[in-house]
Amino acid sequence: MVETLFIVTSDPRRSHRPAEAIRIAAGVAAWKKVAVHVHLRGPAVLCLDEFPEELVQGNNIERYLPVLAEEGKVLVQASAPELQGLAQTAAKFTRISDKDLSSLAARMRYLLHF
Repeated sequence: MVETLFIVTSDPRRSHRPAEAIRIAAGVAAWKKVAVHVHLRGPAVLCLDEFPEELVQGNNIERYLPVLAEEGKVLVQASAPELQGLAQTAAKFTRISDKDLSSLAARMRYLLHF
C-alpha cells in the first residue's frame, strides 16, 4: 500500500493550513487505498486540544481529526512544548522523536508539508 506523510507545522491559532491538512488527510485515508500518517510539530500540536473552537477553522479540526485517528495515524513531535498544556486531547496519537520522523519520511512515497 502506498504511504503518505503530512507534516503540519503551522500554528492553528493563526493559520487555516493545519485544519486543511487534517481535512485533506482524513479524506485520503477514507479511500483506504493510501496509508496516511499526519505528524504534528511545534504549535500544530495544539490541533489536539479537546476544544478547538478558538483555532482557525476549528470546526474542521473537531470534525476530521477523530476520523483521521481511526483511519490513519496521528503522530506528534515528542519534544513539542505544546504537549505540556494539553490535559485532554481530541484524538489518540503517538509521540515520535525527530529521528523516528526522519526514518518514517525516508520510506514515504509522498510527503506534504503544511
